[in-house]
Amino acid sequence: MQEQIQKYELKNQKSFKLKDIFECGQCFRWNQEPDGSYTGIWKNNVVNVKQNKENITFEGICQNGKIEEEVIKYFDLYRDYEKIKEKLAQIDENMKLSIEYGEGIRILNQELWETIISFIISANNNIPRIKGIIERISKKYGKEIKFKNKSYYTFPTPEELKDVKVEEYRKLGLGFRDIRLYETTKMILEKKVDIQELEQNSNTQEVREKLLTLSGVGPKVADCILLFSTLKRFEVFPIDVWVRRVMNDLYIKESDENKVSKKKIESLAHQKFGNLAGIAQQYLFYWRREIRMIGTGNFVRNRMDNSVQIGERNGVSSTFIRIRMKWPVPIIRERKKNGIKNNIWKSGQWKK
Repeated sequence: MQEQIQKYELKNQKSFKLKDIFECGQCFRWNQEPDGSYTGIWKNNVVNVKQNKENITFEGICQNGKIEEEVIKYFDLYRDYEKIKEKLAQIDENMKLSIEYGEGIRILNQELWETIISFIISANNNIPRIKGIIERISKKYGKEIKFKNKSYYTFPTPEELKDVKVEEYRKLGLGFRDIRLYETTKMILEKKVDIQELEQNSNTQEVREKLLTLSGVGPKVADCILLFSTLKRFEVFPIDVWVRRVMNDLYIKESDENKVSKKKIESLAHQKFGNLAGIAQQYLFYWRREIRMIGTGNFVRNRMDNSVQIGERNGVSSTFIRIRMKWPVPIIRERKKNGIKNNIWKSGQWKK
């Protein structure tokens, strides 16, 4: 029996851009379609999202309710991100520029259990591989949902994984994470860590400490779970290599970023961003990672005169490349054979 496809249209929705939401590192089950839309699955829902400027169309199968209710909750549509951005942008120019780059980010309300396992899998991993592992686990142990003649699979519940052995996880490509997934599932099934109690506990530190008892959950993974799941603790500030780098580049300015302690970064983040530190982290992380993705060039931003410099480290490419990125200022990187080409954007023009 073909399940009924539901549709929900959202008009004039600000602070909502598909790429910003789905490519900022918070989720792993959304994929871009050839037409630019995204299709994803959460809980027992498979939904395609299309955007035309500020108008968004959601179409899909929602087995447990109305698509409107599921979408509003998952995308946190009752939260006013315009006010959040306005408040954060007043902190300093760096924060303002980061927000302009990732203006469409919204932090999703992802199911806590799935978020725990997803970020355990994310340890020392890259996004394509994380997505592949999660998809294989879901296909093998989750439930199938048919949408537009294509099969999608729900993320398996702890009960659906209760008999899975470490060796079976290993065959799915989890590597050293196989034992961690096995042990964490067992702990949750035995109520050593109670998912429902975590969601009901308003004390972030207590919840964090409980998460840290799970196999494979360290401080960064715990903070990602706190921020990106239904726990929604915006005061946490997950720190990885890119967050460390951008905080050092923009604020701390230590010559060796590896000497900057996480404690120092956390202290600075909470001092500057307060109870919105987690959202600030997403703007900063997304911006820094996207800058890195244009290539292997150095990125230096002069805080004094707001100039931007892009330069090659090795300058070995024989191909002339000109790239324009969406950023608060245009970025052009030029690579030439046997030389380093630097461009500086300053006062409205490029100076060589």
